[in-house]
Amino acid sequence: MDLSDLNHNSDHSQESASTDFQSGFAAVIGRPNVGKSTIMNELLGQKLSITSHKPQTTRHRIHGIHTTDHYQIVYVDTPGMHLGGQKSINEYMNRTASSAFADVDVILFVVEAGRWSQEDQAVANKLKGLDVPVVVIVNKVDKFKNKEELFPFIQEVSEKVEMTTLIPVSAYKKSGLDLIVNEVLKHIPKQPAIFPEDEITDRSTRFLASEIIREKLMRTLGEEVPYGATVEIEEFKYDEQEGRWVIHALILVERPGQKKIVIGNKGELIKKMGTQARKDLIALMEARVHLELWVKVKENWSDDARALASLGYNDDYSR
Repeated sequence: MDLSDLNHNSDHSQESASTDFQSGFAAVIGRPNVGKSTIMNELLGQKLSITSHKPQTTRHRIHGIHTTDHYQIVYVDTPGMHLGGQKSINEYMNRTASSAFADVDVILFVVEAGRWSQEDQAVANKLKGLDVPVVVIVNKVDKFKNKEELFPFIQEVSEKVEMTTLIPVSAYKKSGLDLIVNEVLKHIPKQPAIFPEDEITDRSTRFLASEIIREKLMRTLGEEVPYGATVEIEEFKYDEQEGRWVIHALILVERPGQKKIVIGNKGELIKKMGTQARKDLIALMEARVHLELWVKVKENWSDDARALASLGYNDDYSR
């Protein structure tokens, strides 16, 4: 579904008692590993997008919906826009990130304090000439004890990006986030809510479950995690008799050697990530969860358009 369709979908809107109610979309963009997902999770006040220290953790576009009595902001978390990487999955992630520019009310361009790369410049180039307000979010300012040392970098960014304003923040220290909300509210229209007030995302619980498992994969393996790894949910059902959710998931890798890495010595690593994932899944489902994980080799899935589509790497955001 296109964002413009959502804006005009009366079935998904709620009537607000106040004519001053605001609702709209804010895209969160930037190169990999600048803290986009962490910022969105903090703005939402709950974990929705998965995070890790590994670049390109976020692979899909995810809507995080924050509703109060006065406004509804739909944050659009996107994959990091990156250079290099010629596989189909790289093309998919860059296309997904770029598509978030359309039909949003404001763009939040996240950069890392003190570091401007070729990838940052590539994102800035894509923003040129857009008829959408651009707010630059300088994240990780906590790295600088003397804030005056940030001034040359802020000046540099101001000259490189066509923007409305710039906000320094620290998602880690949870500082400056209220300034982001205040700025977004300057740019979203007065209109009824786009989504029901109790929705926190447009993604299915099944999708969120697969993302939780993939996060544990990336965090458990760290630098060893294969880039060519993803998660496919094979079974996802509620067992009335047992009073619990039953989830069977496949961790797909591209080579037999990667399978050994994921499983670990005597199954130690896959057991560890299963334990951690189950804990988060119980919190997500608010119920008991029986989780089983397997590892399977699916050669070159990340460079196979048909395989990517079957695994949910496509432009259908309803999964």
